[in-house]
Amino acid sequence: MLLLRAATMSAADHGVKVCVKDEQGNAISGAQVTLRSTPVRQASSDVMGCAVFGAAAAQTLVEIAHAGFATVKQPAGAGELDVVLHVAAANSVVEVTAARTPLALDASASSVRTMTGQQLDEAPGFNLDDRLRQVAGFQLFRRTGSWVANPTTQGTSLRGLGSTAASRTLVLSDQVPLNDPFGGWIHWNEIPQLAMRDVELMRGGASDLYGSSAIGGVIDVIPVMPEGMSYALDLGGATEDTSRLNGLLTGDVKGWSGLAATTLFRTGGYILTAPESRGLVDIPSNVHSQSGRLEVRHELGPGAVFLRGNLLNEARNNGTPLTTNGTRIWRYAAGGDWSDGGDGRFLLRLHGANQNYRQSFSSIGANRATEKLTRLQAVPSMQLGATGQWARTFGELTVVAGADVLDTRGNDAETPVTNNVLQQTVSISARQRDTGVYGEGLWQPRGWSIALSSRVDHFATFDARQSGATPVPVLPEVSETIFNPRLGVVKPLRGGVSLTASAFRAFRGPSLNELYRTGQVGQQITLANPALRSERATGWEAGGLWSLRRIGTVRTSYFWMQVNRPVAAVQVSATPTTQTLKRQNLGQLTSKGVTAEVEMRPISFLTVTAGYQYANSTVTKFSDPTLVGKWTPQVPRNSATLQARMEKRQWGIFAVDLRTSGQQFDDSANQYRLNSFAQVDLYAEHSFRHGLRLYGAVQNLADSRIEAGRTPILTLGAPRIVMAGIRLH
Repeated sequence: MLLLRAATMSAADHGVKVCVKDEQGNAISGAQVTLRSTPVRQASSDVMGCAVFGAAAAQTLVEIAHAGFATVKQPAGAGELDVVLHVAAANSVVEVTAARTPLALDASASSVRTMTGQQLDEAPGFNLDDRLRQVAGFQLFRRTGSWVANPTTQGTSLRGLGSTAASRTLVLSDQVPLNDPFGGWIHWNEIPQLAMRDVELMRGGASDLYGSSAIGGVIDVIPVMPEGMSYALDLGGATEDTSRLNGLLTGDVKGWSGLAATTLFRTGGYILTAPESRGLVDIPSNVHSQSGRLEVRHELGPGAVFLRGNLLNEARNNGTPLTTNGTRIWRYAAGGDWSDGGDGRFLLRLHGANQNYRQSFSSIGANRATEKLTRLQAVPSMQLGATGQWARTFGELTVVAGADVLDTRGNDAETPVTNNVLQQTVSISARQRDTGVYGEGLWQPRGWSIALSSRVDHFATFDARQSGATPVPVLPEVSETIFNPRLGVVKPLRGGVSLTASAFRAFRGPSLNELYRTGQVGQQITLANPALRSERATGWEAGGLWSLRRIGTVRTSYFWMQVNRPVAAVQVSATPTTQTLKRQNLGQLTSKGVTAEVEMRPISFLTVTAGYQYANSTVTKFSDPTLVGKWTPQVPRNSATLQARMEKRQWGIFAVDLRTSGQQFDDSANQYRLNSFAQVDLYAEHSFRHGLRLYGAVQNLADSRIEAGRTPILTLGAPRIVMAGIRLH
């Protein structure tokens, strides 16, 4: 329970003091207190649970939010005001925005997990992908985190679908896709950390609303909006010569508001190659990166318009002296949101990205004592997109209609190197366009929630040309029109129980990287295939949601998905030190299993979150019968997470995170097995006055050996990492 005391006397002469406590009378620090005045003002409650504002009128709305409690909204009043609230069940404070229109969690047939800003802050790890590993079933292409891994290995998947370099999950923020324009992988450090408010993971095919790449689900990074005058600073250091600086500043004046955020990150990294396989050429993999965001918004009556720019610049070493890569992405967006009670809600987004990516490749001697530069690569790309959407509610029926287009142009320039002499550059340029229209009807009669949505996409790859090669090959052009429907049903029962079911179709078009670019990770070379076709998926889910008053929620689901023509890297040749693979449409894979998630607050100072996924993902059809029945690469059968968080004013915050994953294979033939592992992380924080907080964290407390990949040399996940830092809010 929460006790709110708002004391105001006169808007002209007295300020507003808000103190936040639980039902035992303990002060709650870190609560977000918002004064809905003009301009909007925000503050976090201090160690005594209080926040103080300047003068405000008695009718000014005060809003207080804190994880695990229902949000308070009421006038400031003209004197002391005591309000007692119950601890919120998880579903009462969550809305699913990844469904194109806000929807309460218990009205959604999709399996959704939300990580709040507070949970993101307290999750040990450096980048967003480290934090999302707290969600059972969240898988990267390999087990290595993005702070040391090559960007081309940072694809992700949900629901046991696996991934190649390209992601089988769409990552977006404020309706703008974040998947790499050329390769489809994810730059997890692109958005400054303090500019992310929450992250939603919606599992299961979502091409009915989002088109290509949403074959396994959607990860929606909800941005911080510039409201009121506020600032935040996070400065930390860690072992492996690692440091991080996060900053945020917001302000508003006369209907205008602005935001500036940055993340500066550097690490000396660690040697990925397992100790028993290391040689003289093995050095730490590391990264130096800078990301920044600027945003300006202007209120216009019932809506607002905005202009936003984002920059990522990074330079990496990939584990040997001659293998490096660098990325620079400029991403920009403009648009507006309007809400008119008579005409509905309107949304418009115009966005684009310009990217330059470079990488060098080498060959390594059998004893890993010598290295020779073999190839230089430059991959510039450009992307333009637009989204328009309208939604309106007619009694029990909500209707959503929209359209979007995404146009990508990319070029892959390859320069072979022989005995340190540059050879003739071979360049391939091509263009892709995904145009879609979609509609959704959400009907909620007498407690039911029935959602029917569908989308038609025209996905085309064209204008593919190669220069510098003799003879000049003829590259195929592919054009496909795809229809993807979805039906979701939720039926509430007594006792806080809801039953859910959904069925869907989804697709993913091959990326320009898969079609035209030869990639290399370690000594594993993957050849392009310009004849690839889109992946098509059919699936269904059924489950239930149980809300326990004052305690939390339990959600379970059974899922079944079948993907036709999945793109996979199939081995074509191998030596003791080198593998050569080629991307192919594998035939068919089937993933089926169960997920279970629990969010509990059994007592006021303890929160427990747990998740488990069993995914039986196998190849069910392929022209090579020896691959049929094999496990889908990079997908473990079992994965589980557990987080226990305790908070007391006199102690602070202490959290324990446990993550475990079963064995998996790093190749389609299941020759390279990666053993199971378990990892324990710790987090502790103590608050002082004036918004000052000190924190410390340990990743991989037991220094467990985590087998990350076999390329074919064994590489390892991160060792024990100890971190400490300071935050100001």
